[in-house]
Amino acid sequence: MARRVVVALLGPVAWTPPGIDPAAWRAALAEDVVDLLATLQEVETAIAAVPADRALAESVTWPGMAVYEVPAATGTAVLAALAGAGYDEAAVVAADAPDLPGLTVGKLLRPLTTRPVALAPVEGSGTGLLGVASRLPVPVWLPEVDLDVAHPADVRRAAPSPGDVAVTAAWRRMRGPADLAALNPAVEGWETTRALLSSPHP
Repeated sequence: MARRVVVALLGPVAWTPPGIDPAAWRAALAEDVVDLLATLQEVETAIAAVPADRALAESVTWPGMAVYEVPAATGTAVLAALAGAGYDEAAVVAADAPDLPGLTVGKLLRPLTTRPVALAPVEGSGTGLLGVASRLPVPVWLPEVDLDVAHPADVRRAAPSPGDVAVTAAWRRMRGPADLAALNPAVEGWETTRALLSSPHP
């Protein structure tokens, strides 16, 4: 069986709900993503962060979960950091999707049985990706993949064939009021974000 890893990438969070401390918001989002990854079956899980975010990564990690320091908060940097770690496949997901379903992560990994790269778009009209997955070692043609701005069409143009890049199910990231409004209180999960939103704020 292929050895697979899913990594939560701590990137910048550009939007915070009014009245909530940005650092607390970012930590809550990251904790919920990490908690979701920790429940996944048949994959290893890890966190990646730039050196300045190492303390945040350590604060939300689970026991035994690896923390990778990367020079830039991009999917490409994380995949490069995994080179030589013994994995056959890796997925990198943004750490600002607190209600991310495990099935969506699974769908990001599934195409790697037949394709070298898979991308999960962001739901809605915003730019960027929810995540990127790749067989390891990373294909030499894979361009820089910044989850905040990358587009599937850009990655497909760089591939030897557009069919080398699978596009999987989209999901939202918390990047604006519309994303916040889409959180479903009836759905289990996102406990830390839920608690932060329900607590009184000055």
